[in-house]
Amino acid sequence: MGWIVLIGIVVAIIAYVVTMGIYQKRFLKTLNEEEFKAGYRKAQLIDVREPEEYKKGHILGARNIPLSQMRQRLKEIRNDQPIYLYCESGFRSARAANFLKKKKYTNLNHLQGGFRKWTGRVKSNA
Repeated sequence: MGWIVLIGIVVAIIAYVVTMGIYQKRFLKTLNEEEFKAGYRKAQLIDVREPEEYKKGHILGARNIPLSQMRQRLKEIRNDQPIYLYCESGFRSARAANFLKKKKYTNLNHLQGGFRKWTGRVKSNA
């Protein structure tokens, strides 16, 4: 009987992930590195990783507004310009986009695969 409950939980989680992915595609553009490079200089480039991660290396020109501080620092993000988000793998930037969408922000983009897959120029503070 316990394994039936476990299977039900796994199915529910999978359904949630698929549903969120479909929902996000309506408002969040997932860009490959070339598409990201083509547009981020004309946009607000925001690294949503924690400060320690940002200091180890970040995309040149990015501002660090960690997902954990986004609610408090929302006024630093303009709604009249495109927003390019990234994190280490793409998960936190998608969460940040969900939060910004709820706050009526538009033109949301994030880097497919995150900083881990980035091969462009970086800056390191370490």
